[in-house]
Amino acid sequence: MLEKIDQEIANLIKQEIKRERETINLIASENYVSKAVLEATGSVLTNKYAEGYPGKRYYDGCENVDRIESLAIKRLIKLFNAEHANVQPHAGSQANMAVYLAVLKPGDTILGMDLSAGGHLTHGTRVNFSGMIFNAFYYGVDRETEQLNYDEIAKIAERIKPKLIICGASAYPRIIDFKKFSEIAKSVGAYLCADIAHIAGLISAGLHPSPVECSEFVTGTTHKTLRGPRGGFILCKNEFAQVIDKSVFPGIQGGPLVHVIAGKAVAFKEAMTRKFKSYQKKILENCLYMAKIFSERQYRLVAGGTDNHLILIDLRNKKITGQQAQRALGMAGITVNRNAIPYDPLPPNIASGIRIGVAAITTRGMGKQEIKKILDFIDQALYYKDQPEKLRMLRKDVSKFASQFPIYAE
Repeated sequence: MLEKIDQEIANLIKQEIKRERETINLIASENYVSKAVLEATGSVLTNKYAEGYPGKRYYDGCENVDRIESLAIKRLIKLFNAEHANVQPHAGSQANMAVYLAVLKPGDTILGMDLSAGGHLTHGTRVNFSGMIFNAFYYGVDRETEQLNYDEIAKIAERIKPKLIICGASAYPRIIDFKKFSEIAKSVGAYLCADIAHIAGLISAGLHPSPVECSEFVTGTTHKTLRGPRGGFILCKNEFAQVIDKSVFPGIQGGPLVHVIAGKAVAFKEAMTRKFKSYQKKILENCLYMAKIFSERQYRLVAGGTDNHLILIDLRNKKITGQQAQRALGMAGITVNRNAIPYDPLPPNIASGIRIGVAAITTRGMGKQEIKKILDFIDQALYYKDQPEKLRMLRKDVSKFASQFPIYAE
């Protein structure tokens, strides 16, 4: 039907399917959903407006979507052993915004991880709403270890007395000690919001410490390691349930995307299976192995390695910038993103590093043997960074390799 109505869009979708099948995706914030999630997200539920919450809608005809959202909430609470959950945020950014607006007023002081150290835009960056509306301060990582220094964070918190502390990261490869963050927050009378967007899948499988018990608020996304549709969620203590729900709707959003919530519900159910837990273990195994091979090939790993699904690589000893590496790898059919490293001497749009994630290739069934092959491709692409013709030839080899692995997790 789509081809009859809009041939241009139909062709572009086909091209995207081809691109996904024929390239190697190493972007840490991306993954491939299952066919079941794809089916639910692309369903007739996109037709329904459902402002409000189950049993308290502003539109009629919500009896089915009420059941769907209730299922999603129930499953999410069970998955993370939480007290309350909201599954309506359209993305992780909205989830964070809802938490901030629930307990803060404009001008209140917040403390988050510096973007250059591995934090996220919504953790107080000046160009983001979080840095525009609130009085934002930052903590980073130790210059020597490139890991979080909790004593230093405690000193900053004691000095500025924030009302909210945000922990969690978008480019931090090590374990985050949420209990220590909780102790710091309590010592200065601050709320704690743990952003687990990247590591939600690992936490749900018990492979990374959970912040749910020790944080007032937990935010996350469903489309990274959780392998669900693009969207966000919030977990909180029961005492904040009403203010959080009100902050999401009518605070910052109107009608929820019910078709996406259905996809989230399916993903939460998948995440409760033994197969999913095995998949998360495989992510860790693959990432540790990839880090080992990178290190053996003289790539410098930020923070000395990884404890999760991503690796941050400092390319300065390879005499190439993150921007150059991203471009060369992209031409060869390997998708990554340039990324600042701690205390980066280069501006963010150029950057000294790249961020590598293994969730997507793990979904496709790749393991140690394939990782070695991928590293061979990466070495060649960076070597031929200034030779477009060589990169185009390499892309053919990458395409032949990647096409062997399905992009859908059954």
